[in-house]
Amino acid sequence: MNVLKFSDKNFAARLTQLAAASSLFDPVVEERARGIVEAVRARGDVALLELTERFDGAQLTAEQLAVSQAEIFHASLAADESLRDAVTEAEKNIAAFARKSLRKNWSARNSHGATVGEKFDGFGRVGIYIPGGTAPLVSTALMTITLARVAGCREIVVCTPPGRDGSVNPALLFAARTAGATEIYKAGGAQAIAALALGTVSIRPVQKVFGPGNAYVVAAKRLLVGHVAIDLLPGPSEVLVLADDSANPKFIAADLLAQAEHGSGHERVWLVTTSAKIIKATEKEIARQLPQLSRHEFIQKALASNGWLIQVKSLADGFALVNRLAPEHCEVMIRQQEQAVREITTAGALFLGGWSPTVLGDYVAGPSHTLPTGGAGRSFAGLTVDQFQRRTSVVNYAKPALKKALRAVKKFAELEGLDAHGKSAEIRA
Repeated sequence: MNVLKFSDKNFAARLTQLAAASSLFDPVVEERARGIVEAVRARGDVALLELTERFDGAQLTAEQLAVSQAEIFHASLAADESLRDAVTEAEKNIAAFARKSLRKNWSARNSHGATVGEKFDGFGRVGIYIPGGTAPLVSTALMTITLARVAGCREIVVCTPPGRDGSVNPALLFAARTAGATEIYKAGGAQAIAALALGTVSIRPVQKVFGPGNAYVVAAKRLLVGHVAIDLLPGPSEVLVLADDSANPKFIAADLLAQAEHGSGHERVWLVTTSAKIIKATEKEIARQLPQLSRHEFIQKALASNGWLIQVKSLADGFALVNRLAPEHCEVMIRQQEQAVREITTAGALFLGGWSPTVLGDYVAGPSHTLPTGGAGRSFAGLTVDQFQRRTSVVNYAKPALKKALRAVKKFAELEGLDAHGKSAEIRA
């Protein structure tokens, strides 16, 4: 891993470089994603099938894009008791958390005596992307589809990349159907996002696209805003551990290694600490634990390019650096946990204390693990159920209330030179 200390002469410059680096805004990735999007726009299913063969190695026909009822049935039969129990336990917590976050309809009287308010409806048709690649993210199916179901979305359309044999991981299929997916398609990458946003003969367009993915998926989402709404920009995984000398280096090392194992090579992991001893101890623990892990080659790649052990001068500097990096996951292993909750304002999710590893949020705690990465947390929050709800304002004036409003309405119309605006109210008075 890379080590950086506040006493280094180039400390400030290196931090600036570190904070600026993000695969979310790679111009090469964006240009390639643009080409994929344009191909799907122009040639629909034909392009989608060609790109699926090129990137996933699966030769499919248009009729095979949709996962069949038979495939779903066989996936259900293949689900053993331990999988069913894990899905049930996680889905219960996710759904309960989501119900607490639902926005509720409301109404009130304004100063004219009119009724005003808001109503919230689940989007009628939403698209959810579930990554496949080197690790089928079964948990992501629960962390996204469950929210759509709780919000009342009627049509929940899932896209996920197939294997070379054209199949979808049966555990992922079981979790997606259990969570509430109504359609599942064998399509991945930027081409899947384009199909969801623009539509093809086989995949009807959706109103909003959700879900994490690689750099190409995120670039496609950015390019298609306007054709479709999007949730946030969740790219390759990140974790930042903020630690003082009370932290356990074994825990720190294990959590850094866990988030580095996804396999894209763009994962980013940081330890930010006031303690030089913690840095040295964490390095030793990483060297000890890494060889025991099955995906150590993926992990080594991520740690070499985007793994950082950073010593800051003070805890205040640590808080400032966390907010500057805006990490997807932020683990807080310091004595002043309450202060950290107050001071850290850009992290996707906070995990407090030594007994709250990020993996709990990844799988079972309740909040969705779909979170902003690449610094996007400075502007975006993580995925919540209310993002699956469409807001509509409601206005209901009776004639007495209209009369009370008329003077102000006429004045604004006069100021803006829009006399038809004023007359549309005056004609009713």
